[in-house]
Amino acid sequence: MFFRDILQISSTALLRQKMRTILTIIALGIGIASVVIIISAGKGLEAMVLGELDMYNPNTLNIEVRVPSKGNGGSATSMATGVTITTLKNSDMDEIVKLPNISLAYNYITSQQVVKYQDQTKIVTVFGYGANADKVDNIKISSGRFYTVDEENSLSQVVFIGSKIKDELFGDSDAVGKTVFIKGLSFRVVGVQEKVGASVGFDMDSIIYIPTKTLQKRFLGTDYAIGINAHVIDMSKLETTKEDVEMLIRDRHDIIDPTKDDFKVTTMDEIRGTLETVVGGITLLLIALVCISLVVGGVGITNIMYVTVTERTFEIGLRKSLGAKSKDILWQFLLEAMILTSTGGVVGVIVGILVSYGVYLGALHFGLKWIFAVPIYSIFLSIGFSATVGLFFGIYPAKKAAALNPIVAIRKE
Repeated sequence: MFFRDILQISSTALLRQKMRTILTIIALGIGIASVVIIISAGKGLEAMVLGELDMYNPNTLNIEVRVPSKGNGGSATSMATGVTITTLKNSDMDEIVKLPNISLAYNYITSQQVVKYQDQTKIVTVFGYGANADKVDNIKISSGRFYTVDEENSLSQVVFIGSKIKDELFGDSDAVGKTVFIKGLSFRVVGVQEKVGASVGFDMDSIIYIPTKTLQKRFLGTDYAIGINAHVIDMSKLETTKEDVEMLIRDRHDIIDPTKDDFKVTTMDEIRGTLETVVGGITLLLIALVCISLVVGGVGITNIMYVTVTERTFEIGLRKSLGAKSKDILWQFLLEAMILTSTGGVVGVIVGILVSYGVYLGALHFGLKWIFAVPIYSIFLSIGFSATVGLFFGIYPAKKAAALNPIVAIRKE
């Protein structure tokens, strides 16, 4: 019997049980769609997480405080445990800049303050950023300028504001040159940042930037920072420069044992690699869970095909008595299982793409840096996996059908 004849017989048999066929395809399609959605969401999540690093140049070294002997926890971990590290001084930054492969650096600290403009009052996150921040990082200016080194050294009361703060306080009018009040002190707006979105856990559009020394002296009464970002000149010497910075700070902080470091130096590549590993691990875990559900669906295929063989015992006996060979019966039922799962795979891929696009539109609506990406391998993986499930789990009932004795099968009717 020709393959196309077997295919036609298999298709006709499935169409006779339309409701069962449709429900089976839907069940498998949901599992396949889940694979496509998870892979696409993984790509979107990766783009969103890594996109938060876009404002930092790849040739940037980050020096951040940490609790000594507490592993790799940075300032966020330290502050969460109620510990304040005060050892990273402004003078440390001054010495780091003197290293031969460092061109610029800035130190930073954060605070929350009440900001007033006319009759409007807001509690905002204030970033104390050094005056070189716009040169070290990818800070993009919408209007005005960033504050200068002279303004920071003279403790000038100037601010650089995020786009959302500008819209909320000033509306459509120009913010540059206007005066806002922070903790009762007047500050002149010198510039507005372009819309950025979220980054490293902060809504950067709702941030107000103040010169680090101004925030330290006028509000906090301190001379320490929670971190320093330094610009590396020659990327080929990045690791050597990182070691130089570590040795310099250990010497300045009188640290002999590296396990007692009260700081951590990290490159942007290391941060990016860590985030990629975390996102990739989460995606693989979710795909593994979905594959388990697909295997369960495959067991369901076995059960359905087994019932089908039982229901069609007379048909099988009649066909074999008319000359159909065992291999023809075997291929008929294998093809029925593979048609079910392959169709479910195609339906699942289409639904998965549509849902992924809906997730993308929803993420854009909430201002997330999401991308719509359905890797071609996810489509082949989904359809290939579904066809393999049909082949694997359809073998047993197909062999059972092929092994039936035609005389016994006809008598059972």
